[in-house]
Amino acid sequence: MLSAFARAFQTPDLRKKLLFTLGIMVLFRLGSHIPIPGVNFEAVNVCVSDSKKNGLFGLVNLFSGGALLQLTIFALGIMPYITASIILQLLTVVIPRLEALKKEGQAGQAKITQYTRYLTIALAILQGTGIVATASSGALFSGCPVANEIVPETGVFRIAVMVITMTAGTSVIMWLGELITDRGIGNGMSLLIFTSIAAQFPSSLWNIKQSGTIGGGWVEFLSVIAVGVIVVMLVIFVEQAQRRIPVQYAKRMIGRRAFGGTSTYIPLKVNQAGVIPVIFASSLLYIPALVVQLTNSQSGWAVWVSRHFVKGDHPIYMATYFLLIVFFAFFYVAISFNPEEVADNMKKYGGFIPGIRAGRPTAEYLNYVLTRITWPGSLYLGLIALIPMIALVAFGQQTNFPFGGTSVLIVVGVGLETVKQIESQLQQRNYEGFLR
Repeated sequence: MLSAFARAFQTPDLRKKLLFTLGIMVLFRLGSHIPIPGVNFEAVNVCVSDSKKNGLFGLVNLFSGGALLQLTIFALGIMPYITASIILQLLTVVIPRLEALKKEGQAGQAKITQYTRYLTIALAILQGTGIVATASSGALFSGCPVANEIVPETGVFRIAVMVITMTAGTSVIMWLGELITDRGIGNGMSLLIFTSIAAQFPSSLWNIKQSGTIGGGWVEFLSVIAVGVIVVMLVIFVEQAQRRIPVQYAKRMIGRRAFGGTSTYIPLKVNQAGVIPVIFASSLLYIPALVVQLTNSQSGWAVWVSRHFVKGDHPIYMATYFLLIVFFAFFYVAISFNPEEVADNMKKYGGFIPGIRAGRPTAEYLNYVLTRITWPGSLYLGLIALIPMIALVAFGQQTNFPFGGTSVLIVVGVGLETVKQIESQLQQRNYEGFLR
């Protein structure tokens, strides 16, 4: 990986792309520290220092690089775009029009991307209104003595300006991500997510050291580093693991020439669903606690939810979280990979799996293999996602534990994909002087 970056910096065109990407990432981090108008920033700092991470908004705060709880112009981060992308991907399976656009190639994908942008703006307005209303009521930092002073003025005009600013910030983030994709090294949105998550690692590690009690905190600090290295190695191993289904294409005679007869394979990843099941499960588990906090209900169900679904160290919460991740892993794989469509395409172009008849037997075989490899993939996702909760029980460090769950999955996945992008661009260099 380091050699790929070194060779990239030695290439003038790639060096420009890397420097441009780094500049956009720096600009993105600067925007995460500029507060929106109408917010008492001193009160925000007091509440943030009292509670480093709010459980209800932890996922959005993670993707915004800590900007959400500081109420900055990039407070919403990339989360509205992620949600819009997931919704459009799910609707592609349900709505025939979107499915037809997906099959049209680049032109259809451009229209789907445009729909994703419109939906992102709508979700940003909705989420921004909810966050501003929550901050105005003091529920954003429950238990903070100055929580009601975060938004001093709650007039309609002031609230509208705050929501518009946060929505505009999300639009700017989308634009920055597309700039990286077009003029940088690619994967713009993923790199911005990577930047948001990786920016919290140093402060989280230092907070673990400061809050530690053994050896001045160095024992806890080094233990977390060791666990992090093991987790990263495990994630890299599983993310690159795949089952390769061999495919043979028959020879075809066209005139006097023979075409085809090649051998290839279908790569089925062990973790075919990626980080999507973790996001789905986290979002679904936030809903009951969010309803209780917004309604301030004291009924029996509200007390039960507050007792079992607010803190991540409760066994019921952990078991429910694990089961939801396994369920959504199978659900997402089922809607994103269609064995019948793959089998039909293979049959159309004269391809077959050795030992398996073309058509329906091929679809059944692919479904059988995909189900078997999804089981270890889903269990792996569940175990990785439970690491911060296990850290809470063992060290009491869930709020600062950086290596686990969504963060490591995204950081490692984006890192591997970025290295592949750089290596592919190194292989596609144009030697103009030699060609002349």
